[in-house]
Amino acid sequence: MSVYVRNIVLKYQRNERLFSQILINTTRRNDLQYVPNVRFMVTRKAPPAKSVPWKKYTKLVALGFGIGAVVGGGYMYELYKKVTTPVANPSEGGDYSLKEAPPAFKPARSIQSPTDTTGFKLTLYQYQTCPFCCKVRAFLDYYGFSYDVIEVNSVTRAQTRWTTYRKVPFIVIEIPNSDVILQLKDSSMIISVLQSFLHNKSETLTSLVKCYPSIAYTNEDGDKRIEIMNRYFLMYGQHPPGRSKEDIVDERKWRKWVDDVLVHVLSPNVYRTPQESLQAFKWFCKVGNWEEHFAKWEQLLVVYVGAAAMFFIGKNLKRRHQLKDDVRESFYEEMNVWLKALKKKGTKFMGGEEPNLSDLAVYGVLTAVEGCDAFEDLKNNTKVESWFSSMKETVKFHGGCSLIAQRVNVADA
Repeated sequence: MSVYVRNIVLKYQRNERLFSQILINTTRRNDLQYVPNVRFMVTRKAPPAKSVPWKKYTKLVALGFGIGAVVGGGYMYELYKKVTTPVANPSEGGDYSLKEAPPAFKPARSIQSPTDTTGFKLTLYQYQTCPFCCKVRAFLDYYGFSYDVIEVNSVTRAQTRWTTYRKVPFIVIEIPNSDVILQLKDSSMIISVLQSFLHNKSETLTSLVKCYPSIAYTNEDGDKRIEIMNRYFLMYGQHPPGRSKEDIVDERKWRKWVDDVLVHVLSPNVYRTPQESLQAFKWFCKVGNWEEHFAKWEQLLVVYVGAAAMFFIGKNLKRRHQLKDDVRESFYEEMNVWLKALKKKGTKFMGGEEPNLSDLAVYGVLTAVEGCDAFEDLKNNTKVESWFSSMKETVKFHGGCSLIAQRVNVADA
């Protein structure tokens, strides 16, 4: 071995980094006859690292899952802000007259009442377990309106693409002997207009909707909103017999309490734990007949991904509405506010011996969670069951049908 290579080996033994640099320099000076021997020594000391292809695929898979989680989470969050979940229903208004009839959709079911003499063709667009939709159905069933139900697909929303008003519930009313087609928006406005129609026999439905104008404004976040004016007011025309001013004001106060307070304790309670959230969505699927309105993949998406999403959204709603750490306590507390007022009144219903609109509103939103664990706990920890059972019976058998039977539609000009 030449002196030059011997010196290289000695230096390598003293400093491995220096050896590597010398090897590079030796190669660059074209001392190629010594390189094979040196390469052999390098191979013995530091074998080259083998390539591991599966690591590259693991990174790609992880990246794909990450992107999918972000996109899917964002999609589901936006979806379930709009779906059948018990959250606030902002008022929007506008022109209530439609220029043409909406597209024809197969009704999920048709409710026919022999006592309905209005002649209206009434169609309710809804989500079955939306508390605001449940509130409207409780009103329609109690008074015995005939109506068709269009179940809106919460994923595709195909049944509402024809209208700029995409929230539910809304009602389309085709008036007989007329070309007038009305679209009533916002659950409280719908109830107020139809109740006014039943009591005020001198006015047409077309004239009554003009008592509920809308105004546009920009909120503190810079978002445009449209508020329906007078949505809790009834247009009696003349003071109704048998009702005091205090009674009417009290009814209006409780209706507003339902929208502003009671509905906000529902979601955090229904989605309190992952298990309760999943149980609630399975019940929503059953009672809403989702198998008839959703493809199989949509059902799985809504039930499982929706349950997970709403669990986290429920936590956010808990903070927003400042509920107690144990959200059940807030639920019981708000329900007891209602029950205490009912007990003080000393009557079967808040409306006396017959329900009024506040009874129907409270009952309606509670039916949205009737099959959930939260409602079972509510019955076991409050005295709501007696009142709720009485309401269920009178709504089922159209307890207010005598009022609608007296109301023959006044032809619209």
